[in-house]
Amino acid sequence: MTLDLDVRPGRYGVCDVHYPDAGGAVAALVVAEDVALSTVLAEHVALLAQVAPYEPGAFFERELPALRAVLRDAGALDLLVVDGYVDLDPEGRPGLGAHVHAEVGVPVIGVAKTRFRAASHAIEVRRGSAVRPLYVTAAGMPAERAAALVSAMAGPHRTPTALRRVDAIARRPELAEGAGLAPGPTTPAGLS
Repeated sequence: MTLDLDVRPGRYGVCDVHYPDAGGAVAALVVAEDVALSTVLAEHVALLAQVAPYEPGAFFERELPALRAVLRDAGALDLLVVDGYVDLDPEGRPGLGAHVHAEVGVPVIGVAKTRFRAASHAIEVRRGSAVRPLYVTAAGMPAERAAALVSAMAGPHRTPTALRRVDAIARRPELAEGAGLAPGPTTPAGLS
């Protein structure tokens, strides 16, 4: 599926998953009507009491069930942004974003905050006055277009506002406590 990025309004999502110390997962999704992710239409949360243990090289196996759960009731999306890599190397070894793309069938942009050594193909994007880049990969659209979209996403900081917001939602201690999960570290509420 290709995406005409000049068509508006649409349904553009950004998702993240947090793992409280006691186990389980809290997945969050913010849906916006514009590709800059500045006009929020809805926020969704899914709680999972159990998740697979972390395994290097198989992170997607831990993350996918939580993302499936939060995407289930969100409705159709035109684009999804994930916190992480789409593919892990120039040869296309699939990362989280590639697995999500295969399941949901819409373009997926991976935005990683840390460099993965094998992902030499990731495009570095510097936003605002940040010195450290974000690392952008994509499936279902050219990586250069994905990098341009990440550069243009709303917010003055290194990390776009929607990514900061979805991270904060997933880390809300009351969500973890309400599901019987232990809260993890909190993120300041004031995001801009």
